[in-house]
Amino acid sequence: MERPATKILNTTLGELIAAASEVAFEYSDNDKDAYRLARLALIEILKKSPNSMVLDEDFDLELAGKKRYH
Repeated sequence: MERPATKILNTTLGELIAAASEVAFEYSDNDKDAYRLARLALIEILKKSPNSMVLDEDFDLELAGKKRYH
């Protein structure tokens, strides 16, 4: 079975956050929704990255109103 080609995006985390935020603000009616949309997009991008960490547990805790600091 052949693995699909991995796409490489050469960017910094800051540039990625800025781009996600810019698009989110274009498509949202208010700041709160824009930040939420940008956050969800960034989570999905990071979860799908080849070097991704186990993010689900930390984000599920945050969504439940619990914060865990490392």
